[in-house]
Amino acid sequence: MATSGIEIQPSTDDSGVDPRTIEGKLAELERRKAESRAGGGEKAVARQRERGKLTAHERLEILFDDGTFEEIDALVTHRTSRFGLGKQRHPGDAMVTGHGEIDGRLTFAYAQDFTVLGGSLSEVAAEKVVKVQDLSMKVGAPIIALNDGGGARIQEGVASLRGYGDLFLRNTLASGVVPQIGVSMGPNAGGGVYSPAIMDFIFMVDGIGQMYITGPDVIRAVSGEEVTHEDLGGARTHASKSGVAHFVIGGEEATIETVRTLLSYLPATNMEDPPYLDLGDDPERRNDDFLNLVPVDSMQAYDVRDVIRGIVDNGEFLEVHAQWARNISVGFGRMGGHTVGLVGNAPDALAGVLDIDASRKAARFVRFCDCFNIPLVTLVDVPGFLPGTQQEYGGIITHGAKLLYAYAEATVPKISVTLRKAYGGAHIVMSSKYLGSDVNLAWPTAEIAVMGAEGAVNVIHRRAIAEADDVDSTRARLIAEFEAEFSNPYQAAQLGYVDDVVDPRDTRRRVITALRMLARKSESLPPKKHGNIPL
Repeated sequence: MATSGIEIQPSTDDSGVDPRTIEGKLAELERRKAESRAGGGEKAVARQRERGKLTAHERLEILFDDGTFEEIDALVTHRTSRFGLGKQRHPGDAMVTGHGEIDGRLTFAYAQDFTVLGGSLSEVAAEKVVKVQDLSMKVGAPIIALNDGGGARIQEGVASLRGYGDLFLRNTLASGVVPQIGVSMGPNAGGGVYSPAIMDFIFMVDGIGQMYITGPDVIRAVSGEEVTHEDLGGARTHASKSGVAHFVIGGEEATIETVRTLLSYLPATNMEDPPYLDLGDDPERRNDDFLNLVPVDSMQAYDVRDVIRGIVDNGEFLEVHAQWARNISVGFGRMGGHTVGLVGNAPDALAGVLDIDASRKAARFVRFCDCFNIPLVTLVDVPGFLPGTQQEYGGIITHGAKLLYAYAEATVPKISVTLRKAYGGAHIVMSSKYLGSDVNLAWPTAEIAVMGAEGAVNVIHRRAIAEADDVDSTRARLIAEFEAEFSNPYQAAQLGYVDDVVDPRDTRRRVITALRMLARKSESLPPKKHGNIPL
């Protein structure tokens, strides 16, 4: 065929590479990926750093093992042109999603990118999250949310609200199936707080993370109340007052490292056992400190965490909710290399009584452990439930029943050790034999009774005391007699409610032996859709 004689030169980009060649196409791909990694651009990233915050990609690099993170949907852009959004399209939008490995185990994650439109949730950002949520359920792997955004993207209207609903639905379906962890690394407002609220654990970066339904401006307009962002929804507020935050840690890197530590105790899914990790601590190790650690006098306080650290491998105890409801302590440790969930009454805070917050805290933890096949070890030293009108009006009956329900419902191995006091209904609630506990041990210092000796004598011998010539000496004698007969573990042991009274120094060995015996425990609940826990 004849030609015109005109030679047509292929167009080139700024680098001089022909875009029609494979080299040109790869250059275009890299340009688009680089644009995605740049988030909202240099100025937006600079503002993020001025706030003392890392970018979404930097956070994910710290979270995952080196070189294992694979991003998904890096080139997705939003579909809205209204309100000027047509000129603000960034590849990846305001969400970075993907998967990688943490300590060699598959994990999914998503991170809000505050440098893109304030990290607001758009329709497509929600679709990106939904994709990794669905994948985590399909393959059975934990999912982590690094939250840093201002809520729904207002310019998209109800479409962004629908996106939150899609997230909430999957959070609920995944509950008890795969571990879900939320991390507040900036503002979390409005609907943005409910996804982490459904998750298993919430981390907040001290001084940076914030969570609230309505901000200070709205509160001021509605009620006239003045409050700062930090006082309203800061990390310390939610760690000590509301109980919303399970962990509060200073610095983003330290927070992410603690997330990794938490995952090391957990299975990938409810169909697996937690990972085994031999720390080299002798299962037969005795602890002579226990002879003096817990005072024989039941009125003296001590730190139950010292007992916990004395029985777990190498003293390593990851406490959950350390700053909230301090009259009970919960967290994770290992015994003989296996993960256990530990619950202990704390006599150095409110004498270790059970109140509304302690009941809620422990019930939630017990149910999590039961979801993910983590045996429960309970250390009991409880004088009862906290009396008073504030507790009764606040619903202590219902909240206390949550803990009772949680222990009774749990089918994982359940072991309890009564260290000292175990009185009345609180004794029943704290993993008693009557609620299906598998192995119940007690120290010789244990006092298992309906109530303490003084209170019991005042009820049982009210008339004799009133008619006595010497009231004080009569009461003292009757109290001594009651203590001799009932303020010990032996009546419960005689009735089989305590399986054995043990030397405190042998506690670690006896618990590990019980865990090994129960390793193949299989127990099913009656067929039902689900129970109706008293909420």
